Amino acid sequence: MENTEESVRYCLYARKSSEAEEKQALSIDSQVKEMLQIAARDSLQVADIYRESHSAKDCGQRPVFSQMIGDIKSGKFSGILVWHPDRLSRNAGDLGSIVDLLDQKRLIEIRTYSQRFTNNPNEKFLLMILGSQAKLENDNKSVNVKRGLKTRCEMGLWPAVAPTGYLNSKNVDQKCQVFIDPQRAPIVKEMFLKVARDGWTGRKVYRWLRDIKFTSRKNKLFSLSNVYTLLNIPFYYGMYEYPKSSGRWYQGKHQPIITKDIFDKARANLKIEKRPRGETKEFTFTKMMVCGGCGSGISAQEKYKKLANGSIVRYVYYGCSRGKDINCKERYIEERELIFQLSKIIDRVDLDQSGIRKKLEYEIERHKRFHSNIIGIKEERYQAEDIDIRNYAKYLLSDGNSIEKRELLSCIRDRLILEKKSIGLYKDKI
Repeated sequence: MENTEESVRYCLYARKSSEAEEKQALSIDSQVKEMLQIAARDSLQVADIYRESHSAKDCGQRPVFSQMIGDIKSGKFSGILVWHPDRLSRNAGDLGSIVDLLDQKRLIEIRTYSQRFTNNPNEKFLLMILGSQAKLENDNKSVNVKRGLKTRCEMGLWPAVAPTGYLNSKNVDQKCQVFIDPQRAPIVKEMFLKVARDGWTGRKVYRWLRDIKFTSRKNKLFSLSNVYTLLNIPFYYGMYEYPKSSGRWYQGKHQPIITKDIFDKARANLKIEKRPRGETKEFTFTKMMVCGGCGSGISAQEKYKKLANGSIVRYVYYGCSRGKDINCKERYIEERELIFQLSKIIDRVDLDQSGIRKKLEYEIERHKRFHSNIIGIKEERYQAEDIDIRNYAKYLLSDGNSIEKRELLSCIRDRLILEKKSIGLYKDKI
């Protein structure tokens, strides 16, 4: 039995168009306005409106669309109002889910601005054709874009944002052409010369750029990683790879800032600077605190001292990694002093007692099994509740292994900071 229009409860679906589609499709608000007018004209009951800003190019990537499909399957709606079939789908997977709902008669009707689709073979066929046409347009668009980019690269043009030291042309007739940035190009050239000829390290170049307040086009200071990235861009001597890691290299039409010889010498010096190091050591309290001076992470280093009796003593020092501020003046603190201060601060920090108690219960049970099975002592009546959690935490700090100490610090709810060789709480600083 055919459902009457009065028995169909509609949902309205509107999806934002991409920039390329915007010339041929309305905005979300315009789609909603037009389709509500149609619903009023034909006396259609619109129960809900779904607005989507995700692309319909890939299957399963639209949360609002997926929610609508779920609501239709649950019987909440049985009709869809939509501006055009390509708003519903531009891929085969989502199109198939719509057609399946029509086949199962859970979806009675789809209405667009100028068409109507029901569980009719001819209407479903037309819906599939229109959906497939939208997918074909997407596929062709991708092919055409890639072909256009490749053609521009073969012409020596740069199809992306120009690197620091160059400016993209704003002239429509000079699309993908880049020109020397008179403000930044001399500094970029000087960077390469300082590394190639004067043997400067990347970190020294970084400090120099900070001293002269050199910024990007967005007026942001360069980070240390930005410096190393820039010094490894072959675009500056005239060659470039596009797309990155594709193995396809092109000779650019842009004016080089440096020669290939300077670029190669700079890279060689950087490789010497960044030579492989030995195995990275793990220290107990790294990544568990931050520097109170600049907010960087805390790193550690070890020192060995030979005593008069011939024995060697190992010392571990913790301090600012200077990741956020290379000139941070915070000093290092020795590990034993650090543990002493942490033991004192245990009494006033907010502890996740459930986590520590679980560890304590495990240790008590292990201790009882040892006494019972090995020594033969049966009377072990104490429980975890009988032991003070904070005293147990201090015991772990003094006598626990590295893993136990790290697990303990992870149970401290307050953020720990290291400032002026003292451990403190972030909440006390603000």
